[in-house]
Formats: sequence, structure tokens, C-alpha cells
Amino acid sequence: MVSHIGIDVGGTKCHGVRVDQNGVILEEVRYPTPPVAELISLLGSMFEELGASSTLGIGVPGLITADGIVKASPNMPGAYNVPVGPALREQFGISVHVENDATMAAYAEWQVGAARGARNAVMVTLGTGIGGGIVMGGELHRGANGFAGEIGHMVVQRDGIDCVCGRRGCWERYASGSALRTLSGGMSGEEVFAAAATGDAHALSVVHEFADWVAVGLASLTNICDPEVIVIGGGVVQSFATVMDEVQTSFVAALYSAEWRAHPRLAVADLGERAGAIGSALIAGRA
Repeated sequence: MVSHIGIDVGGTKCHGVRVDQNGVILEEVRYPTPPVAELISLLGSMFEELGASSTLGIGVPGLITADGIVKASPNMPGAYNVPVGPALREQFGISVHVENDATMAAYAEWQVGAARGARNAVMVTLGTGIGGGIVMGGELHRGANGFAGEIGHMVVQRDGIDCVCGRRGCWERYASGSALRTLSGGMSGEEVFAAAATGDAHALSVVHEFADWVAVGLASLTNICDPEVIVIGGGVVQSFATVMDEVQTSFVAALYSAEWRAHPRLAVADLGERAGAIGSALIAGRA
């Protein structure tokens, strides 16, 4: 059986999968994300643990060059000019395809997930930060330098909360897993949603504010890209269904000329937090 290996590098964990040609997971492993100096070594070990292959795809947050060099990754301290692709090609002598993690997730959801069949779609990954992937006209868009989709760093609040990227008021400071911790005063996203489900007033207030901030960004993306569907994934998505109705309401209220236009469908990712790893494997196998 032909299979492919993909690894999704996140702010807190690295998730590796072996999949068949249809994206069905045959095997998977997870490890905490190490310091940057140890990242390439861990990725090599995960590749070997998954049984090796003739291709390896890796999704990494941040700005990734076509050659697979991580130029900058704000949610991974010290990640500047990390030669992930070149180092692993030299080590294993195989094809190694490295791209932005949310671009990989977008590819997976477009090919075998919630955006399947769409010609215009946006993927939004809500995790430690916020990432994005864009499909327009039936093609995955990477931009002139491969850096397209850094939607978490759209400024939504001038002179707002300090961001790890060095600026202030970025969308991911208000609508990510990290943002939920900030808005709640220290609770994890899971704790916030669980408390809200019991009727806790503070948690409900946090969820309401969070939903509004998510909607602000989604409305801006709609105004820019005019997609058929916006797929919402990432680590926060496991609890996101509980807030989707509120996001939908706030999204329509924030959308430009909402009464005069078709609204994109908002969908929770079919592949959940596995989308990045699956997309990494598929795109490497088809490159």
C-alpha cells in the first residue's frame, strides 16, 4: 500500500501521521514541541517511528520559504532561519515538503474535508495563535514568497494587546486559544467552554467576547476573499461547536452589506486538529 508521512508542528505539540492516498490515518504519534534547537532532531525521529517513506511533509507555523526554511515563527521562541527542509533532505535523501501549517490544513480540508468541492475557501486554524490557508479559483494560494495566510497578524485593535510578533492588536491576541486564557484571566479554552456549559456567568461573558472577536476576523476575510466556505479548525475547534451559533450571529452583524450578498458557510473542520498533519502528508505525496 502506498502511504505518506506528514507532521504538523504546533506551538505546544508535534503530531505525526502516516496516511493512505485518501488521507485515511494508518498510524499517528504525538510529542511535545521541543526547543527550536531540538526540533529537526525530533522531526527526524518521528519520521523514522512512523516507518519512513519516500516523502515527508511538514507544516510549521510562521513564514516558510519554498525551500523549507522557517524564516520566522512568533509562537516558537527563537525560530529564525531554521533549515527544516534542507536538513531533513540531507539526512534521509528523500523529498521533504515544508509549508505553513495552516496552508497544509487548508489543503487537507479542501481535498478530503469540510471544503471538499469548493473552488473558493478559507481555512482558519485557532490554536496557540491563528493561522490561515486560502483556496481561490480552485488553487491553493501561497503568495509571492509563500507567506500568504498570516491572518492571525491582521491588526484588529490599534494599540491593543501586545503580540508575540512584536506588534500590538493582532487578531490572534483576541481570538485564539491563548486569547481565551487572556480574556478569562488564566483559564484554558477547555475550562472556559466547560464552565460556560454549566452557566457560569464569567465564562459566558468570556465566550461572548471571544465569539465577537472571531467574527470580526471572519468578516474581514470574507470582505477580502469572498469564499464559499470558511472552515474553522485548530486545537480550539474541539470545543468550538458550542459557540458556533454565537459566532454566526456576530459574523453576519460584522459583515459588509450583509443583506445584499451571499454569506459563506461557516464549517467546523471535518478533520479536527489532525488536518495539518494529514494535509502535510497528502501535499508531499502529490507534489
